[in-house]
Amino acid sequence: MSRYGHGLVLGKFYPPHAGHHHLVTTAADRCERLTVLVCASAVESIPLAERLAWMREVHPDVRVVGAVDDIPVDLNDPDVWEAHMAVFRAAVPEPVDAVFTSETYGQELGRRFGAEAVCVDPDRTLFPVSGTAVRKDPVGSWDLLRAPVRAALARRVVVLGAESTGTTTMARALTDHYRRRGGVWSRTHCVPEYGREFSERKLARLRSVRPGADWSEVSFSSDEFPVIARRQTELEEAAARAGSPVLFCDTNAFATTVWHERYLGGSHDEVARIAAHGRQHLWLLTDLEGVDFEDDGLRDGEHLRPWMTGRFADELERTGRRTVRLHGPHEQRLATAVTAVDALLDEGWDLADPLPERR
Repeated sequence: MSRYGHGLVLGKFYPPHAGHHHLVTTAADRCERLTVLVCASAVESIPLAERLAWMREVHPDVRVVGAVDDIPVDLNDPDVWEAHMAVFRAAVPEPVDAVFTSETYGQELGRRFGAEAVCVDPDRTLFPVSGTAVRKDPVGSWDLLRAPVRAALARRVVVLGAESTGTTTMARALTDHYRRRGGVWSRTHCVPEYGREFSERKLARLRSVRPGADWSEVSFSSDEFPVIARRQTELEEAAARAGSPVLFCDTNAFATTVWHERYLGGSHDEVARIAAHGRQHLWLLTDLEGVDFEDDGLRDGEHLRPWMTGRFADELERTGRRTVRLHGPHEQRLATAVTAVDALLDEGWDLADPLPERR
């Protein structure tokens, strides 16, 4: 089997899937060095920078470069070919010894680079998947996607509300509901509330000094809230990378902005910045009506529940977040929530088609 000095893999990787990764791995094994060229057009929904980051994470030992290519595709037009090649050569100016593809245009691409064309699994027998198939049905291709792509595509649902209004109960119930669907859904995750863990540790540290201390003696500083928001976001991202097409979050960084207001008054700019970079799609606000307040040792805000519920509602509306408010007994709330989540999933991912090929 021939071994090459400099190999090239070229594609849209829109999005990258197992077939792409097999192609890159095969090429890397046969080359002293490999360049992966990611080409994106302005009509596509996933930015070039994001695809570059995904490919670099999965293939840290190869060089990954990018180019914007808005030239129409016409495999029968020499002038169009030359226009594309100008883009390719600008991104990869070094001589290329071998071009690895799974496409019918591989021979011509190799010829124009003055390189040998190596075809890898053209019938896609090892990994029966394509970018078109993934864009059309991400759920059906979920097991053929790597962690960073799953994290980007997962539909994230946040359950939030005032103290003792059933947020944790609802997040767990939704997780169980979707896990029971089986298949890829069996990996549905629920992200726990990090703020609670943080609070438990604060109370434990206080009790190590004063064994009889209770929650009313615990105080928060403003600089602790960005710590909570960042860690909550990290937990969410890790769960999205490992989970199913839907992820349930028992609060998130956006909710932390209101919790800061509840404990210290006013907003916190850093927490707001963290919340602004979230990738959530649906917020479920648990109403306090009909839910008895339970003091579990980390709660003291029964009198604040109406105010907090109102603040969540106001901020969700002000920031334009897609919100469904949950009322009534648990069974009614769960049914409302499932209906809202199913509607979100039924909308699909709406990934735009790439530039069409002229025939």
